[in-house]
Amino acid sequence: MTGDQDGRHRGESSPRAGRVLIASNRGPVSFVRDADGTLTAQRGAGGLVSGLSSVARQADVLWVCAALSDADRAAARSTPDGRIDTDLAPGMLGGDGHRSAVRMLDIPSATFRRAYNSVANSTLWFVHHMLFDTPNQPSFGLTFRREWESFRSYNAAFATALAKGATEEDSGGPGPAGEVRAMVQDYHLPLVPRMLAEQCPDVRIAHFSHTPWAPPDYYRLLPSGVGREVLDGMLGADHAGFLCQRWADAFVACCAEFLGAEIGPGGQSVTHRGHVTTIGVHALGVDAAGLRDRAAAPDVQAQVAALSAATKGCQLIVRIDRTELSKNIVRGLAAYRELLISHPRWRGRVTHLAFAYPSRHDLPEYREYTARVQRMAADIVDEFATDDWNPLTLQVNDDYPRSLAAYQLADVLLVNPIRDGMNLVAKEGPILARGGCALVLSTEAGAAAELGPDAILVNPFDVTQTAQALHAALTMSESERIHRRAALAQAGAALPPTAWFQAQLDALTVTAAAVGPPTAPGAVPATPAFHGWRDRVSVPISRRRRRKP
Repeated sequence: MTGDQDGRHRGESSPRAGRVLIASNRGPVSFVRDADGTLTAQRGAGGLVSGLSSVARQADVLWVCAALSDADRAAARSTPDGRIDTDLAPGMLGGDGHRSAVRMLDIPSATFRRAYNSVANSTLWFVHHMLFDTPNQPSFGLTFRREWESFRSYNAAFATALAKGATEEDSGGPGPAGEVRAMVQDYHLPLVPRMLAEQCPDVRIAHFSHTPWAPPDYYRLLPSGVGREVLDGMLGADHAGFLCQRWADAFVACCAEFLGAEIGPGGQSVTHRGHVTTIGVHALGVDAAGLRDRAAAPDVQAQVAALSAATKGCQLIVRIDRTELSKNIVRGLAAYRELLISHPRWRGRVTHLAFAYPSRHDLPEYREYTARVQRMAADIVDEFATDDWNPLTLQVNDDYPRSLAAYQLADVLLVNPIRDGMNLVAKEGPILARGGCALVLSTEAGAAAELGPDAILVNPFDVTQTAQALHAALTMSESERIHRRAALAQAGAALPPTAWFQAQLDALTVTAAAVGPPTAPGAVPATPAFHGWRDRVSVPISRRRRRKP
């Protein structure tokens, strides 16, 4: 079933009122202390917040998140159970007569640190992005067992808060008009669906993975009990969503390999412990209108003018990233250096704008990676710069207006992650580019499933191929770049955040779909044929949970 542009599906009714529970590590608001000590709420940024907060116009919403700062913790402690109603965060959530609230969990700092840094970011993230230096890492001993216990406690805190939200009287009554749906987000919370289902069997649950999913041969790096517990936890959900078919297939294959689960035709469902979990592909896109409005703001246009003046007369290769190991910035810089060596004609005629913002600097691997990026950039400038030409500008700081300005000026956009769940940079750039823009895109980005036909695809480990792709992009005719940019922009905006989230809600509310009998335990599903991005932007399939009698 393919999603329409407005995120609904043919033959489906509009979403019903009731209760929607949302769980994510980072919430829709954060708090800061003003000079006089007053706590002030600030709305979060990003597609996740945009997509999920829109639900507040349709139903009562309770968003459960972790308190991430001292100000967040102070706000959580100032209200009963950390519940912050909309009158405490005016304009952040809610509308159209529906009640909305955020519940911030004040999780003990040691528990949060072990769960978030040691397990979620240093173990599960590394497994799904296949980042481990396996001769040296990982090593799972007594320390990891203690960290895993903290991860369980962290997930249990979310499950308990969601269960409380499901039964609070001010959230709506029982029955169809008061249906409770829970939307659990990402790799931080894979155990929550099972925990919540055991506490509240009538709550309909969806889990969405924003990361890739490791194939079985790599997933088995996890201790066997841990790997099974993650899969079993997610299969407590009625619906499991992924950003592209490749990640969904890998998850289903792991369920067959490590749990002996029964797999439905085409990998569209998984049956485990007598419960059916449907599998859906929901390819998160960009709110094009909102992005263009923000890019037209004066602070962005001032950056456009400054960058234009600094790079006058040069074609621009642009990359926008976090200094995250999986983003592959070092090999991207190496490819740019090889471009200047192999094709010296570009010296003095091209400039590389590499804008990155710091990521996870509390982890030593990330601090060293950022330093390595900075060293390589300095080496390129030292090697090639002349009195009247700067080959590369690297800036490692958070400057969103600058990034939006760079998109508008890009002739070539370089997106070469080692592995990425989606990568919205690949979708945002073509939407904002003023002229023609060629996209050099890693085959290992989830976005390649939709954007591949109009991008120049590269193996992210092949520096020479990436350098040649940059050369091909720079020599591409302006008319060809304009044609490709238009197609990329259309694909990138096909399922904006509101429609993306609605598609997942629909998967919990539509009439049960006939998915056929399961295959034998251990069978690996065939990969459905890919006929283009229009057939892949949203493939939710729903089937009712087998309830306890």
